[in-house]
Amino acid sequence: MSVIKKPQRRFFLVTGMAFLLIGTVMLWLTSRVMYHRGIEDLSSQGTVKLELFVTYLQGVLKTYQSLPELLAIDDNLVNALLNPREDQRINKLNRYLETINAISDTADTYLMDKEGLTIAASNWQEEHPFVGRNFSYRPYFLEAMKGQLGRYFALGTTSSKRGYYFAYPVRRAGEILGVVVIKVNIDSVEQSWGERGDNFLVTDPDGVVFITTEPDWRYQTLHPLEETVRKQIIESRRYPNASLAVLTDTRQDLEGNRQIVHLHDQNNPVGRNHLLLTRNMPEAGWSVHILTDIQTVKKRVWWVNIMVGASLLLTFLLVLLLKQRQYRLAELTLIREKTRRTLQRANEKLELRVKERTRELTAINKLLRREIQDRQRTEETLRKTRNELIHAAKMAVLGQMSAGINHELNQPLAAIRSYTDNGKEFLKKGRHEEALWNLEQIAELTERMAQIGVQLKLFSRKTSGQMTVVPLHGVIDGALEILKPSIRKRGVQVNVRLVPENIEVKANNLLLQQVLINLISNAIQAAEPSDLKIVHVTAELNGNAVLIRVMDSGPGITAEDLPHIFEPFFTTKKSGQGLGLGLTISERILQEMRGSIRVIPQAKGQGACFEISLEKA
Repeated sequence: MSVIKKPQRRFFLVTGMAFLLIGTVMLWLTSRVMYHRGIEDLSSQGTVKLELFVTYLQGVLKTYQSLPELLAIDDNLVNALLNPREDQRINKLNRYLETINAISDTADTYLMDKEGLTIAASNWQEEHPFVGRNFSYRPYFLEAMKGQLGRYFALGTTSSKRGYYFAYPVRRAGEILGVVVIKVNIDSVEQSWGERGDNFLVTDPDGVVFITTEPDWRYQTLHPLEETVRKQIIESRRYPNASLAVLTDTRQDLEGNRQIVHLHDQNNPVGRNHLLLTRNMPEAGWSVHILTDIQTVKKRVWWVNIMVGASLLLTFLLVLLLKQRQYRLAELTLIREKTRRTLQRANEKLELRVKERTRELTAINKLLRREIQDRQRTEETLRKTRNELIHAAKMAVLGQMSAGINHELNQPLAAIRSYTDNGKEFLKKGRHEEALWNLEQIAELTERMAQIGVQLKLFSRKTSGQMTVVPLHGVIDGALEILKPSIRKRGVQVNVRLVPENIEVKANNLLLQQVLINLISNAIQAAEPSDLKIVHVTAELNGNAVLIRVMDSGPGITAEDLPHIFEPFFTTKKSGQGLGLGLTISERILQEMRGSIRVIPQAKGQGACFEISLEKA
């Protein structure tokens, strides 16, 4: 067993270290592959969304960039610049610009002279109109005065509202008289794309976020600004009161216009890594970005790592179980071999002992067979002897009853002789009716004598011992009919009481009658010497049993004789009145009928009481 244990531990240790190393490498490779694949998927999705957003922005700008060029050739604007002090003309131009502004859905439309002073504006009726204000410091004005289309994004100095400005020079004969400007409201851009759940940003050439779907990021930067750039932004009043805080602090450049940036804001001071995709809009001087949280990629990597780790763990456990099973089978094989050898040696020893024991058992078996045969012969002899004793007891009872029967038969015989003599005389005298009456009396007496003979014949016949349903009342009546001569001779009164009257038991009719004859006969003999000669025979139900009691008014059984009352050849009668086998035979008969008999102790001088218990039918 120890030979197997050492390689087993060594294998488990080596296998565990190998799986740990392989698992670490596989998890690292899986993490990298899944991370890069997830970034690529996010990049593909973000690129499509970014293209759509850029296309949308370009469409918005193209819608308005030609409008100032069209307005610049309008005579109303040229005449107003040539005659800026004509109030009527200027008022008319204000209303005209207001109409143009309403139709084109722009934020503001205004006209400046070549000094940058606003002479007419669409918001001339508002609380803070542009009329009379100078915007010569705005970059869009400077570009327009150079004869180019000016573009610029900034917060309005008067309205403080964000807007994208288009400016174009108003000329006459090649001379620039002034600049017409339209301001486009870009709030609708954020509202349209802010509902899509993606984080879009638009930055100016300096990297300041001025359009974003996340309002908290507005007027912040994606990278730290140089001090000169920051000073220039503040002096141009492009973003008044803007914090210009930095949204991202660390960057990881990827292929193309992609970066992994660490984004933090006031809602998430700790910050999380995001994928930053960038697309330039050179015509507007903007950079359009989309920020995508890579937390989903990390979660996917974690789940894949968990699955791979679980698979590796299950594989490792399976390998261990299989190897453990091999070691276990090897151990079982070794145990079986040892057991087989041990059993073989034990079997050889057992065979020797079996042979020796077999010889002893054969000799003992022969002796047992002889003993069994002797016992069977003895039991057969005992059975025959018991049957002969039962029959002898019957004959003894018949002998005891013969005197009474003789007396009982003598009386009918004497009466028959008398009736015969009288019948002869009546016939001689022709008195036929009296002779017929005498013959009828003789027939009754003959029937009575025949009944006495039938009872004696039934009693003396051996029985087969078969159990049947026996009416108890009939058995008692039959026993009393046989004992009638003895009852009359001794002058004993026999009382019978059965509750209920129709009690039936499982017994043999003749054997039960024999037992009752024996008990009642003993009771009659015991009651004869007493003054009150009474025998009581009662029966009652006790659950599934029937209790039969035979009580006499004799002197009873002494305490010394009570333990020996059922022993063979034990009797308290006078010599010649019995063999002492009646109760012994009765007990054996009741046992064969699954019954019992016992003596119920009585007070001194109150007679004896025997109780029989039999199964209720």
